Amino acid sequence: MDFDLQRVDFSDLPGWQSDDPSPLLPALERCRRQVTTVKPHKTASLGISTADLMPAYDAARHARPQGAGEARAFFEAQFVAFKIVSHDGKPGFVTAFFEPEVQVSATMDDTFRFPFYRRPDDLVDIDDGNRPEGMDPYFAFGRLKDGQVSEYPDRRAIEQGYLAGQGLEIAYAKSKTDVFFAHVQGAARLVYPDGSMKRVTYAAKTGHYFSATGKLLIARGKIDAATVSMQTIKQWLDDHPDEADEVLWHNRSFIFFREAEVGDTALGPVAAAKVALEPGRSLAVDRLIHTFGVPFFIASDSLTSIDGGCPFRRLMLALDTGSAIVGPARGDIFTGSGGEAGRLAGAVRNEADFFIFIPKTAAARYGHG
Repeated sequence: MDFDLQRVDFSDLPGWQSDDPSPLLPALERCRRQVTTVKPHKTASLGISTADLMPAYDAARHARPQGAGEARAFFEAQFVAFKIVSHDGKPGFVTAFFEPEVQVSATMDDTFRFPFYRRPDDLVDIDDGNRPEGMDPYFAFGRLKDGQVSEYPDRRAIEQGYLAGQGLEIAYAKSKTDVFFAHVQGAARLVYPDGSMKRVTYAAKTGHYFSATGKLLIARGKIDAATVSMQTIKQWLDDHPDEADEVLWHNRSFIFFREAEVGDTALGPVAAAKVALEPGRSLAVDRLIHTFGVPFFIASDSLTSIDGGCPFRRLMLALDTGSAIVGPARGDIFTGSGGEAGRLAGAVRNEADFFIFIPKTAAARYGHG
């Protein structure tokens, strides 16, 4: 491993005594239901397993903390805190994501013209068993045609009509950029003209590499690197419709969705861990290193926009992942659903310290008996 774990006391966690991790208790219970009724989460390379987490899950099922102090005491009783320290000396890094809320129609007209698509029938999963010789091992999806697997048509080909006539449209949005940012976030709440609401969540993708639109616009001198955010990127795309397609097509990756009901409107979508995200308390992590369901305490002096000008110090739960989330101290904070959550998420690009909470039953494996 290119990082170390350094044992720390809870009293030494910056801001721990001011945090209220109460919302994570029901999130732990949702994890328990998932891993006991469906299947355990895959154990990642750090080695923390669902079995290691079960005592905390079982305790959370019956915990009824009265206030922030008792909630913190729950985690202190169940876990040991370790700081993640990279061998290269670099600090951790956080970004943020959210669930957009998009006005849509079930049918296409002159106003609602840009579709959200279901997974096509000719899109197949690729692994070492069916990967064609010479295909980039990055590709986890491809097109099956006449018994042969190949790269799937990319964003440009799809938006120019590759999927037309297949009946894959879930709904239509007013703005292509609204659809694009739902692709980036991996989910969206769809609001229909009658006020009804449905959710779309990630189902699959074409398999092509993700290319950051903001990075492209910065390189072309269209947006200032010092002010780049989701909002400034969207504004530029909306203000330059004649150039937007070419910029968006630079990102060849294209996302397909599945439909879901919006149950508890206070929760986010069901993400990679197969449980609903807790707004403000869910973290996307590198799933090759970290197992879902593990708590992380994130401390960032420079991230002040989320907590009303105060430095960010908050216990989070690893419940999601993402192609850009790579490394032991790299995280993506879920800020919630809708416009305000998008405003909070849009400008988060901050250094942060990562502290992982390892179950006491497993802590001896990491240098603490």
